[in-house]
Amino acid sequence: MSDNRYSLQAFLEKTKDRDLNQGLFELESERMLDINLNGEVWIKMGAMVAYTGQVKFEREGVLSRGVGNLLKKAMSGEGTSLTKVTGQGSVFCADAGKKITILQLDNEAVSVNGNDLLAFEMSLNYNIRMMKKMTAMLAGGLFNIRLEGTGMVAVTTHYDPLTLPVSPSNPVITDPNATVLWSGNIEPELKTDVQWKTFLGRGSGESLQLRFQGNGFVVVQPYEEVYFQSGS
Repeated sequence: MSDNRYSLQAFLEKTKDRDLNQGLFELESERMLDINLNGEVWIKMGAMVAYTGQVKFEREGVLSRGVGNLLKKAMSGEGTSLTKVTGQGSVFCADAGKKITILQLDNEAVSVNGNDLLAFEMSLNYNIRMMKKMTAMLAGGLFNIRLEGTGMVAVTTHYDPLTLPVSPSNPVITDPNATVLWSGNIEPELKTDVQWKTFLGRGSGESLQLRFQGNGFVVVQPYEEVYFQSGS
């Protein structure tokens, strides 16, 4: 049926878990990631919706990446908190119904907005980074995770992402709330275009912008995820 009405048996058949033989990461649907776990993997904290098998979850210790990272995590909120998943089984992950894309890095580096990172392989080196000119008034929207090496990473977007090329003669300006990821060889600059007081209490990315310049790319989504929170 086309109106989402099914017999119980037809519904169970349509929605059942299928082994797609796609390796460690496979998409059960465009919004559900199935991790065929046999060892360890990192996922975004809170992303697990179900699992089978013998699986253990361990939140990343705030001291495990050094004192500098402790400060970053203290300021960044939950958007960049990671969970180490260990064992054997299937771990199903999702994030607010966002669309999931699996990227295969081959000795490459990308920086991903902390809110848009869903899962990545242990073979990738990572570092939680903080944008320059940051203040405690920004609640996690300008934190990103740099991933480098060879392995798979799953990222999430609202609807279909758009990739924009960046060159020295063609810089790209983005809304931080719509910025998903960018190439690891460029680092955006934070800039403002209105009075700071206009930004307070407004939660708008229009008053803060990211400027990308150099040789690389930046990926945006057609949706503004509001991270900014005004001070009280």
